[in-house]
Amino acid sequence: MTLDDLSEHLARWLDGSGEESGLVVSSRIRLARNLRQIPFTSRASEEDRGRVVEAVKEATHACRGLSEAVFMEADKLSEMDRQLLVERHLISPALAGGEGRRGILVNRGETFSIMVNEEDHLRLQAILSGFQPRQAYALASGVDGDLAKALPYAYSSRWGHLTACPTNVGTGLRASVLIHLPGLVLIQDMEKVLRGITQMGFAVRGFYGEGTDVVGNLFQISNQITLGKREMQIVEELEKVTRQIITYEQNARQTLLKEARPQIEDKIWRAYGILENARVLTTQEFMNLSSAARLGHSLGVIPRPGVRALNELMVRTQPSHIQRSAGKVLEPVERDVLRADIVRKWLEEKRN
Repeated sequence: MTLDDLSEHLARWLDGSGEESGLVVSSRIRLARNLRQIPFTSRASEEDRGRVVEAVKEATHACRGLSEAVFMEADKLSEMDRQLLVERHLISPALAGGEGRRGILVNRGETFSIMVNEEDHLRLQAILSGFQPRQAYALASGVDGDLAKALPYAYSSRWGHLTACPTNVGTGLRASVLIHLPGLVLIQDMEKVLRGITQMGFAVRGFYGEGTDVVGNLFQISNQITLGKREMQIVEELEKVTRQIITYEQNARQTLLKEARPQIEDKIWRAYGILENARVLTTQEFMNLSSAARLGHSLGVIPRPGVRALNELMVRTQPSHIQRSAGKVLEPVERDVLRADIVRKWLEEKRN
């Protein structure tokens, strides 16, 4: 499997399956792990980094589900290719922009990956379509158990897993959902909901996680506390708060239909019309317009495009995906023209 394979095929977490997939795009579990007797990445020498990379590559040979996984040396990839991996939610912006030997191991369906030498030596990630945090945890936990048999994790009987950032000490677990909340934004209740989420011990981040912006009304909700809690307790708390948010969003959508149906339907159809006919589309414009189309499909206002198509377009219209499909580096205005062309052709195919 190569970067060409990744860019040409649909990641399984984009297929629109799973519970509440009309609202919840994906569920993710990330586990932070470090190796004993090797300094944390921020203090590691290049030799230390190399030891981590080789240890991980060797250990994954015996892991369930990772026999066909591919390791990519991020430090040997071009900036555009690293950004493509960010766009597919396989690596973080921090790993993409880091220094020294580092990489990503990913399985064929992109449901499981391991970032190597990001903030921690290992960041194990399981990501599934829709609202499936429990299933994602089972996947991540299974691989983690296999790796623990081959790798000497840095672990304290008192503190749990030792991590570079104190907020990850303990379970080292970050559970998150990527959720679409246009209704709460439109009725201007989002700020109130965000305050409540934060008070419950959860963080709200942007499309690509920490330090990134919210686009297309897509919010990433994740736990903030990992110490002093069991793994399943964290997952269950995320499930509980997500179900509350889903209820708030569904109520907001019903309020919009009851009090402003013509305006909402007009917003949806205008967005769909622009997507079908635009000759120039920026990334931001596409994300905002596709948010309206996603809302329209969920409400039954427009029959298409469906969740799967919108999910795939959400990734394929990102800058590095467009440039890889073109086979060259493009200026922003060239990307905007090609993005509009991709969307028009995609919608025409789905219509026919």
